[in-house]
Amino acid sequence: MKILVTGGCGFVGTNLCLSLKNKRHSVFSLDNLSRKGSNYNLNLLRKKKIKNYKIEISNFKKIKILPKFDLIIDCCAEAAVEISKKYTDKVFNTNLVGTYNILKKARRDKSKIIFLSSSRVYPIDMLNKLVSNKTIKNKIYIKKKINENTNVIGTKSIYGFTKLSSEMLIEEFSYLYKIKYIINRCGVISGPLQFGKQDQGFVSLWVWKHLNNLKLNYIGYGGYGNQLRDVLHIDDLCRLINLQIKKLSKNNNLTFTVGGSNYSQVSLKELTKICQKITKNKIKIGKIAKTSNYDIPYYITDNSKVSRIYGWQIKKNIHQIVEDIYTWLSKNKKIINKYF
Repeated sequence: MKILVTGGCGFVGTNLCLSLKNKRHSVFSLDNLSRKGSNYNLNLLRKKKIKNYKIEISNFKKIKILPKFDLIIDCCAEAAVEISKKYTDKVFNTNLVGTYNILKKARRDKSKIIFLSSSRVYPIDMLNKLVSNKTIKNKIYIKKKINENTNVIGTKSIYGFTKLSSEMLIEEFSYLYKIKYIINRCGVISGPLQFGKQDQGFVSLWVWKHLNNLKLNYIGYGGYGNQLRDVLHIDDLCRLINLQIKKLSKNNNLTFTVGGSNYSQVSLKELTKICQKITKNKIKIGKIAKTSNYDIPYYITDNSKVSRIYGWQIKKNIHQIVEDIYTWLSKNKKIINKYF
C-alpha cells in the first residue's frame, strides 16, 4: 500500500513511518521541518529510504500535485494546547485548514484516511468537575473513563476545537464523497523520539530533566502534582494503526478513544518517583499553584470499543514507557541535548 504520513518527521509521524516501512508498505512523509528534532527524525527516515515532502500542510497548491496515495495518515498538528492561545492563526491553519487540504487531496485520488485526533476534544469544565478541590490535594481515585460517547459540547481550547472540527469535516467529506476513514482520539502518547515540553510530551521531558539533574515544577491545581493522565506507548499506537490498515476495507467510518487507560495511568508525583528509580537521580521539584484555564486535572481512556473491534490490547505500561525513553535519551544524550 502507498501511504502518506503528514507530520511524518514529528514524534508520532516518524515512529509511524518506520513501523509502516517495516510492514513493507511504500511510505512517504509530509513535514515542513519547522520543529526542533525534525531534522534528527528526517535522518532516520532517510536511512530507511522514506522520502519527505517539505511542504506546509496549509499550502494546497503544492499538496494537490503530489502523487496519489492509497491511504493518508493525518497526524500533522500544532499540538501544544497552551500555544493555541497565543498563535491561534497558526494552530487553525495547520490543524483545521491542513485537514481540509488533505481531504480535498483524498477526494481527488479516492484515498482512505486515518486521522489522529485528541482527547482534548472533551470539555474542560466537564473534566474539572470530576475532581474536587479537596481530592486534588491527595491521590485521585476516579473510576470514570472517557469514551466515544462522552459529551464533546463545551469549551475545550482552540487546539481541541480544531481537532473536533477536523473530525466533523472528515465525516462531512465521507458522507458527500464516500471517503473511508478512521478517527483515533488519542490521549497522551509517549516513547522514544519525543522531544518533550511542559504541555506536550511531559513524560519525555520528565525523564530528560531527571537524567540531567535539572529542576522541574508541578504546575497548576495547587502545585501538588496529583493531576492524573493515562499514557500510551508509541509502539502500542503503531501496532493498532497497522491493525486498522489491514481491516480498513471492512471496518471504516468509525471513531475510537485510544489511550493507556487504567493499565498505564500516572500522576506527576508518581512519574517523579518512577524517574528517580530509573535514573537514580533525585531532582528539585518546585510548586506553581496557579492553574491555566486550559489545564485539566484528569483523563483516563475507555478502550473498550477499539479493543473489541481489533482485539488490540496495551502491552507497555508507564514503567516500560519511562525505561524506553530513558534508554533512548541515554544512548543519544549528546546529539539530543540541543533539541530540548
